[in-house]
Amino acid sequence: MRARWHVVKLPAKIGLFLVGLSFFSCNVLKRVEPDELLLTDFEVYADSVKTTNSDVQSLVSQKPNSRVLGIPLKLHLYNLAKPNPDSAYQDWLYRKENRYDRLEAILSQKQVERLGESFFVSGLSNGLKKAGEAPVVIDSSLTQKSLDRIRAYYNTKGYFNNTGSARVDTTDKQRASTRYDIDLGKPYIIDTISYRFSSPAVDSIYQLHKEESLVRSGEQFDLVNFTAERERLTDLFRNTGIWNFQESTINYDILRDTILDRDDQLMEVELNIENPRLRGGGQAPPYRVHRIDSVNIFVNYNFQDQKDSLQSITEDNFTIYYKDKLRYKPKALLNAVFLEHGQVYREIDRIRTYRQINNLNSFRYPNIELVDQGDELLTTNIYLSARPRNSLSLDLDVIHSNIQRIGIGVGAALVTRNVFGGAEMLSLNGRATFGFLSDQSLPEDFFTEISADINLIFPRIWMFSFVNAQRVIPNYMLPQSRISFGTTFQKNIGLDKQTLNLLLGYTWSPNVKTKNAFELLNIEYVRNLNPENFYNVYQSTYGRLNDIAEKDDYQSNPDLADFYEPADDPDDPQRLIIPDGTTGFTNAILTGSVPPQDPDDFGDVFRIEERRVRLTENNFIFSSNYQFTLNNQSDLNDRSFHQFRWRVETAGNILSAFAGILSLGKNEAGQNLLFGVPYSQYVKTEVEYIKHWALTATNVLAFRSFAGIAIPYGNADNIPFVRSYFAGGSNDNRAWFPYSLGPGSTDNINDFNEANFKLAFNLEYRFPIIGDLKGALFTDVGNIWNVWDQTTLDSATFSGFESLKDIAVGTGFGLRYDFSFFVFRADMGFKTYNPARIPSQRWFAEYNFANSVVQIGINYPF
Repeated sequence: MRARWHVVKLPAKIGLFLVGLSFFSCNVLKRVEPDELLLTDFEVYADSVKTTNSDVQSLVSQKPNSRVLGIPLKLHLYNLAKPNPDSAYQDWLYRKENRYDRLEAILSQKQVERLGESFFVSGLSNGLKKAGEAPVVIDSSLTQKSLDRIRAYYNTKGYFNNTGSARVDTTDKQRASTRYDIDLGKPYIIDTISYRFSSPAVDSIYQLHKEESLVRSGEQFDLVNFTAERERLTDLFRNTGIWNFQESTINYDILRDTILDRDDQLMEVELNIENPRLRGGGQAPPYRVHRIDSVNIFVNYNFQDQKDSLQSITEDNFTIYYKDKLRYKPKALLNAVFLEHGQVYREIDRIRTYRQINNLNSFRYPNIELVDQGDELLTTNIYLSARPRNSLSLDLDVIHSNIQRIGIGVGAALVTRNVFGGAEMLSLNGRATFGFLSDQSLPEDFFTEISADINLIFPRIWMFSFVNAQRVIPNYMLPQSRISFGTTFQKNIGLDKQTLNLLLGYTWSPNVKTKNAFELLNIEYVRNLNPENFYNVYQSTYGRLNDIAEKDDYQSNPDLADFYEPADDPDDPQRLIIPDGTTGFTNAILTGSVPPQDPDDFGDVFRIEERRVRLTENNFIFSSNYQFTLNNQSDLNDRSFHQFRWRVETAGNILSAFAGILSLGKNEAGQNLLFGVPYSQYVKTEVEYIKHWALTATNVLAFRSFAGIAIPYGNADNIPFVRSYFAGGSNDNRAWFPYSLGPGSTDNINDFNEANFKLAFNLEYRFPIIGDLKGALFTDVGNIWNVWDQTTLDSATFSGFESLKDIAVGTGFGLRYDFSFFVFRADMGFKTYNPARIPSQRWFAEYNFANSVVQIGINYPF
C-alpha cells in the first residue's frame, strides 16, 4: 500500500510544483525592462512560403525561451532568482544602523562576509540562474545578423541575388515575434565544367572516374555538392597511389560574376587541382603515383632502441624487427597488415591495417609511418607496443530488478593475451551475486547466483580446414572466432536452475556500419533443481488449480481427501497440499479416476499441467544462429540515423538427422532423448528496425519496431522458456510490468506470461528540460501470442489479422538524467488500450495514476 501511495502522489507533487512555479513567477516579463520586447516566436519565409528547414532555423541567432509542455520552465526558474543577490545582501546589511556590528559581534568579520555567499543568500539565486534561462529580449543587431546568415545560406544553394528583410511584430504587451522574408530570385545553374590540373597523374586518374563526379552540368549550384566532391576526390586520389594528396589543393573557380545582371542564370565552373604545398611555403613536385617498396614491422618497439641493435626476420617481403625474442607467430602479424610490397598505395589499406591490429587486442594503438624514398616508392614502418600479457579486473555491482529487491554482485576476470603466439586471448571469468527477492510471498527470501566461464578468442576464422576462410571472410573484415564454456548455479525464486553452455561462434565486419555474427554451435543445458516447488513459485497458476479443487463435489470426494490440508475454519474451503496434493488432484482429473464436476474442468486442469510440465522440464538446446546488424550512425553526435537487425536460429536439426545413428532413446511421448532429456527443435527468427529523427538541435523522435516468431516442430511441441518472448517492462510496453502482458487477451493468468510470437512498436519524443535532465513522451504498442504450438487457449492464440485487436497500447511520460557515462531513466506508463478487458472497456478504462506503472531503467530503451 505504501508503494502505491508513492506512485499515485508523485505525479500530483510534480503538478503542484509546476503550478507553484507558475504562481510565484507567472509574470514572464519580470526581468524585461519597460523599453524591451520579449521574443515569443520567429518565422522564416522564402518566396512567401514558410520554411521549417532545420538548417535554416539553426541560423537564427535569437530564439524564444524553451518550453516544457507549453510552459517556459527555465524562464520561470530564472525569474525566481534575485537579480543581484550580492548587492541586495549588502543593502540589507547596512540598511539599519549597527546591524553589521551586531552580526560581527556574534559571528566574525570573515563569517559575515561569507554569509553573503551562502546558499540561502546568493547560492540559491545563482543556482536558479544557472539552471534557468534569461528572457530572450529582441536585439536588432542579432536580428540583422540572423538575416545575413540566412541570406548567406541561400547563396550556397545558388540564389546569389537573393534579397531579404526582417521585421518585428508586437503580439502583446512587451511581447513580439520576428519574421524573416527572403526573396530568392532565380537560382544559378552550372553550365560548363572545365579542368586545370598541375599533375599528369591526377589528370589521368580523374579522367577514369570523371562520370562519378557529384558536380554536374545542368544542375543547380549547391555548395554541399562541391564540398562532397572535394571529399570524394581526396579519397579517390589517396586510394590510387597519391599517398600525400591534400584536399586543400582542390579549388573550384566560378568564371562568371554573379553580381552582374544578366538574363540567363548560367555559370561556368573550373576545377583546379594544384601541386602539393610545402610546410615552409611554396609548392612541392607534382603529385605522382607511389607503390609500396619495403614493409617493416617493429614489435614491442621503444623509440630509444637503435635499429641495428634489433634482431629481424624476413618473410613474404615483410621484415619483422624485435628485441631478445619474438613472441608472436609471423603469420599472425602479417595477416594484420594490408600494405604489401609492389602494390599501389591505398589509404583504405592503411586504415584496415589500423583496425585489424586493434582487433588483435594485443597491442596499443599502432603507429604507421610512410617514408618517400624517391623513385615513386614508399617505405612503410609499423611500430607496435604490446599490451601486458596478463591483466586482472574486479567489479562490484549493486542490483535491483522486478524480481530482486536488492543484491550485490562481485566479479573477477583474468585475461591472458597471445596464448599460443597467434594473438589469441584467453579470459577466465567468475561472478557471484546474492541478495533479497522482491516478492516476500515466495517460499524463500534470499537468492544466490554463481557463474563461471572460460573464453578463447582467435583473431581469425578458426576450424575451417576444408575452406580457405580468408577468401570468404578477408582479414580486413576483422574476423574473430570464439570458443566459450560456462556454467551457472542459480537459486532465486524456488525452482532453482543449473545451466551449462558451450559456444563456437564467429564475428566479422565488412565495414564500420555492418556486423555479422554466426554461432555454429550454441549448446545449452538447463536443469531445474527443485521442480516440486513449482506451485510455491507460480502462485497464480496454483490459484487457478486451487479454484477448481475448491468445488464442493471435489472437497467432499473421499478419494481426494488426502490431497487437501485442513482449513483453520470449518466453513472455509480446503486448499491443495503442495506438491503431493496438486499432483494427486491433477492426476485424478486427467486419468478420469475422478469424473470432472464441470466439462471445462478437464481442459483447465490439462492446460495447467501442460504449463507445469513445460516450465519444470529440463531443456537441451543444440542450436545454430546467424545475426546481421546495420547501424549507420556516424558518431555519438549523430542523432538522425537508423539501425536494422535480423536474426535467425535453428535448433535440433543436426541431432534429428543423426538420431538413428546415435541410437537416441525415446520417452513415452515418442520424443528422442539425449542424456535423458528431450532435445528442443525449432526455428526462430526476428527483425528489429530503429529510426531516430533529429527534429531540432535538442529534440529527437525515436521509433522502434520488432517482430519475432519461434516455431516448434519435429522433436518438440513448444519453445523452451529461455527462448520464448514476453511483453512489458522498461524496454518494451511500459504500461505493464515484465511478463504481465498477454498472451493475447488473457488477463495476466500466470506469474510469468510468455509465448512464441511477438509484435512491438514504440514511438518516443525526447526533449530537454533543465541541464542534464531530459523528458520524454512515449507510446508503446504490442503483445505476445501463441502460434503453432501445443497451447489450446483461444484467447492466447494468434489466429490471423483479427487477433491484432489484442494489441495493447500504453502511453506515458518519463524523465532521464544524463550522467555522461550512462543515463538514469524513470518512465510512468498508463494502460491506454487493455485487450484483457471486455471490448467496451478497453480504451482508457485504467487511464489513471492508481493503475499507472513506474519503470526504472538504465540508458535509453531503444
